[in-house]
Amino acid sequence: MPAWAVESDLNYLPDGQNYDASIPRPADVLGYPVGTWHVRHDQVVNYMRALADASDRVSLQVTGYTHEQRPLLLLTITAPNNQSKVEQMRTEHIERLSKGEAAQASDPLFIYMGYSVHGNEPSGTNASLLVAYHLAASQADDVKKLLNENVVLLDPSLNPDGLSRFAQWANMHKGYNVVADPAHREHREAWPSGRTNHYWFDLNRDWLLLTHPESKARIAQFHQWRPHILTDFHEMGTNSTFFFQPGIPSRKNPWTPDTNVTLTKALANFHAQALDKNKELYFTEESFDDFYYGKGSTYPDAHGSIGILFEQASSRGHAQESINGLLEFERTIQNQFTTSLSTFAGAMANKSAIAAYQRQFYKDTKQLIDDDELHGFVVSAAKDRARFSRMLSILEAHQIQFSALASDLSLDDKNYQAKSSVFIPLAQPQYRLIRSLFSERTRFVDNTFYDVSNWNIGLAFNVKYAGVEQSDRRKVKLSDKPFEAVPAEVEESLRQNVSDDAYAYVFEWHSANAPAMAQHLLENGVQIRVAGDGFSARVSGDSQSAQTFAPGSIMIATALEQPDNLQALLNTAQTEYGIKIASVTSGLTPAGIDLGSRQFAPVNTPNVLLVGGVGTNQYEIGEIWHYLDTRIGLPATLVDLSNLANTKLSRYSHIVFASGRYNKVSKKLTDALSQWVKDGGVLIGQKSAVSWFAKQDWIDNKVLSNDSIDDSFSTKGLKYKDRQDLASKKRIAGAAFLTSIDRSHPLFFGFETDTLPMFKTSNFVLKSTDDPFVEIANYVEKPLAAGYASDELESLVSETAAVVVKPVSSGAVVAFVDNIHFRGYWDGTNKLMANAIYMSPLF
Repeated sequence: MPAWAVESDLNYLPDGQNYDASIPRPADVLGYPVGTWHVRHDQVVNYMRALADASDRVSLQVTGYTHEQRPLLLLTITAPNNQSKVEQMRTEHIERLSKGEAAQASDPLFIYMGYSVHGNEPSGTNASLLVAYHLAASQADDVKKLLNENVVLLDPSLNPDGLSRFAQWANMHKGYNVVADPAHREHREAWPSGRTNHYWFDLNRDWLLLTHPESKARIAQFHQWRPHILTDFHEMGTNSTFFFQPGIPSRKNPWTPDTNVTLTKALANFHAQALDKNKELYFTEESFDDFYYGKGSTYPDAHGSIGILFEQASSRGHAQESINGLLEFERTIQNQFTTSLSTFAGAMANKSAIAAYQRQFYKDTKQLIDDDELHGFVVSAAKDRARFSRMLSILEAHQIQFSALASDLSLDDKNYQAKSSVFIPLAQPQYRLIRSLFSERTRFVDNTFYDVSNWNIGLAFNVKYAGVEQSDRRKVKLSDKPFEAVPAEVEESLRQNVSDDAYAYVFEWHSANAPAMAQHLLENGVQIRVAGDGFSARVSGDSQSAQTFAPGSIMIATALEQPDNLQALLNTAQTEYGIKIASVTSGLTPAGIDLGSRQFAPVNTPNVLLVGGVGTNQYEIGEIWHYLDTRIGLPATLVDLSNLANTKLSRYSHIVFASGRYNKVSKKLTDALSQWVKDGGVLIGQKSAVSWFAKQDWIDNKVLSNDSIDDSFSTKGLKYKDRQDLASKKRIAGAAFLTSIDRSHPLFFGFETDTLPMFKTSNFVLKSTDDPFVEIANYVEKPLAAGYASDELESLVSETAAVVVKPVSSGAVVAFVDNIHFRGYWDGTNKLMANAIYMSPLF
């Protein structure tokens, strides 16, 4: 029997606990000891509910549901006499924080224990069963003291959908005799991996971006409780050992106080002692950092909490050989359980310092506000209210306060209209988070990043914004009324029915909701046409003047065969999607193209194929799928790359490739794709797929070689120890780059400015061909807007191609150098995919 095989849950647990026999152990509900099999999420739910039913120390709450409708659980664990007053304890804690008042010695710590945000890092969730049991059943004095004086919040599975996917994979490959060979199929998970959620997103990058229901529910609870400590239990490569924070000191976010690191180190001593006792290998202050505020271990740092990352070497199954010997699943669970308990011990030993830190954080934040030369930020919606509303919803979820303007504001020759702008003051508790959300920093103490170096929300949503200096604060007049995402007069107009006897109906393409409305109408049999140029038209109710419509506007002609209930469909659509539909009285326009012009192109219901599977990037495929499915309502077909050659391409109007390895794609398939494009198909690619497009001569641009990139960096005077720093300079971890776009091209219809921020996560450079009719977006001369990129890379990217649209016979090839759907957050470029689909008849 392997050294770490367990015959009972008790083998994981410390001695001398005198566990309450009336409390069910995990094995009593699972039917086997923890670690024998990989636990599924439904089993976690069953056990936690049984525990809450049996123990007066435990209450359970469902905080939300995943995409696959699995419940998100949060257990509140404290002494029985605290359970009835825990809401009062929480309320008093939040009130103290809001006023910056000192905590009393008797006030509780709130300790949030979060497990396995990556579903294929399951030792955390499996350990959470043992942690919950230990806290509910132990009669030891230290556990009673912990629960008498504090509150433990336990989130057993941060990613239920991914956990269940991986558990199924690992369990289905386990035999009576466990195979530890790394080549065994159990250790080589299928695509997509269980690391991700339903749409194949990394939820550990979504704490700030809030694209998914799991994150929204979790952030709501974070602000509900504002815990003193939040733990984040992960796994890493099999040949690693165990990591706990602090990470690399020079790479923490500059808005995070040094005291945060000091307290993290104090807790680290307890983890070290516990792992020393078990003779476990571990390391700290290496590899991982605390810069990006969108991770579980860093989001708390922006709020005066202490976020702690744990990384356990992964067995990626039930047992696997490693350079450190046989690594068994039970052992990985043991380490996560051990450091859960050491977190409690460290918190108790440092309670006064941890409690005092939140007050000090408040005072230091107030001082930063007083010393800041900026008063706040003004942000304008312009014409796309839907996109702006989504941005504001993110701010609201993070408890960031903003106000409507009472009057227009003029700054640096730019006007911010009161009806479409908000002001975000810096004088508020979320000061540090706001500063990071609007950061334009491009130079850093340490230029190596574990994740992205910028997440500027203004650039991400492509909205007009500006910092308001203290000297201009008197210019800011705030309304005492809440900001209306949709103004009252617009709401009223949306409630007004379209005319029953209109010649045609028209709506513009500015709104982020316009593609979804177009898709809805197409699916209901409405014939629509897209305008290749602008025009004006007389509309019902306004006989004196004509309304102007921009290129890309959608026209619905009653001269064409339309559904009998057309007007009812349009009335419902304009209220549901928030886009006014104008009733046009004549096909003869006062200016621009007439409604019967050949520049109005028919738009058919798209049939989109999304290429995924082994060899493609699951994150990027998931982002595209998520956008098409949840933002547009377009049912894209997912086909594995390995099955593409056997797929009838003629069925599809658009085929989308994300990053991937396409070097082994057969000539027969590339020839078929070439012919498909010539026959009228639209081929869309991003990032490394574009490199493959270039090799197939589907676009005329050439890719800058790795050798050329290397040659741009001098190695003179460098030593062996400098190799990692040089490698960091050659990569772009995640930064905003500005492009100049041609808004006369249909791909950019609906965009309002000639500059568009793109999010760059690689050093991929597509050389310019200087063909303005094909190369419709280029990086500006000095493209770096926010985040880190070396001078050498910025120079290489300067004025190169960002977006290419090449017509080919009856079809077209669309190439995006960057990821236009980055983490479902970069809404400013999201719509490019919709335009590549619905505007393509104009290409």
